[in-house]
Order: sequence, then C-alpha cells, then structure tokens
Amino acid sequence: MAAKDGRGQARTLDPEKQTLLSQHTEKHFTAGEIVRDIIIGVSDGLTVPFALAAGLSGANATSSIVLTAGIAEVAAGAISMGLGGYLAAKSEADHYTRELRREQEEVVNVPDTEAAEVAEILAEYGVEPHEYTPVVNALRKNPKAWVDFMMKFELGLEKPDPRRALHSALTIAIAYVLGGSVPLLPYVFIPRAREALVASVVVTLGALLIFGFAKGHFTGNKPFKSAFQTALIGAVASAAAFGLAKAIHP
Repeated sequence: MAAKDGRGQARTLDPEKQTLLSQHTEKHFTAGEIVRDIIIGVSDGLTVPFALAAGLSGANATSSIVLTAGIAEVAAGAISMGLGGYLAAKSEADHYTRELRREQEEVVNVPDTEAAEVAEILAEYGVEPHEYTPVVNALRKNPKAWVDFMMKFELGLEKPDPRRALHSALTIAIAYVLGGSVPLLPYVFIPRAREALVASVVVTLGALLIFGFAKGHFTGNKPFKSAFQTALIGAVASAAAFGLAKAIHP
C-alpha cells in the first residue's frame, strides 16, 4: 500500500514492511452495510406480511383476499422501506459532507487548535509528547491528510460511498419483496385460507429459522440463538395478529 507525501505524490514503504504486508492477508468481513440492509429487508418482509396473512385468515378471509392484500402490503412495504434506506444513507452522506467542510475550515482558520486536538487524540493512545510532535508537524504540512485524520479519529466518520443511498434502497426493497413472498406463497396454491395459513406458518417459521441462523453467522452472534429469536419474533407477531382478528371477527 503506497503512502503519499504532502504534495499528494506516491511514497512507498520500505521494502521490508512492504514484503510483510504483501505476505499477510487479513480476513475481515467488509460487507457489513449490505448485510445490514438485507437483514432489515428480509426480517420485515418475512414478519409483516406473515402477521397480515395470519390476521386476515383469522378474520375468515379467503385466500384470494389474503393474497391480494399481502401483495399490496409487500409492494407498499418495499417502497417505504427502500425509501427509508435511501433517506438514511443520504442523511449520513450529507452529515459527512457538512463535517468535512467544517474540518477543512478549521485547519485553515484555527490550525493551532486543530494541532492540539491531534496531540490530544494521540495522547489518548499512550503516545508521548516527544513521539507525537513529529506526527502533528507532518500532518500540518499535509492539509488533506490532516482533515482525513480528524474525520476518522476525532469524529469517527468514514467517507461514504456516493452510490450508497441508491444501493441501500434497492437492497432493502428487493430483500423485502423476497422475504414477503415466503408467507404468501401457500395462498397461491391453497384456496382455503385456514389450510393455507398452516402451510404459511410452517414455511415462514422455517424461513425465519434459516434467516436467523444466517444472520447470526454473518454478524458474529450465536447462530442458533439468533435463529430461535428471529423465529420467535415472527411467531409472536403472527399469533397476535391472528388472535386480534379472531377477537374482533369471531
């Protein structure tokens, strides 16, 4: 990995360190944002239409009505969830841009204060004054690197992908549609809503268990615990909807 000097020109590491870096491959999971969007979309897609279908079945609706209402809900939910993901990512990008401009102004207008903040940050990591002083001076000679340092270590902000908002919206919406199609699928083939509900419960709980296991695996949590919790949430939501519908419409 090449570094850059104060004029933005490439500067390579010494050969020994470059060799060590080339020989070492770190296996970090780097698709966290995509997985988060998929989790949001699929979890809501499996749970909300499942509860809706159970509620309508409890109200003695026919399979065609359940299917029609379910498809409408999936379409509306996908649009709503996708738009929410887009706005969240856009807000995150706008926040980064505002803070970036502020830091760019501060390194020009109050450089001594910003340099003191760099020293304070490094001191928190146990770096002594005689050790961090050259680092502070080096950053002062490179305003771009200085601003980048402050964004990361003072504010804890990483530069967002400019395509993140659109990708987030599409990922959440597609995941919602895929998740929502699972509990509705039995109603396509089984005309009696009560019978379709039984099949929907079996299929959806199975999907929730698989999804919960995968979610736990990718997020570093206990897969079996995650599978149980995810299925339990879906079961409670659908049972509550079914029971409420039966109470209102016996």
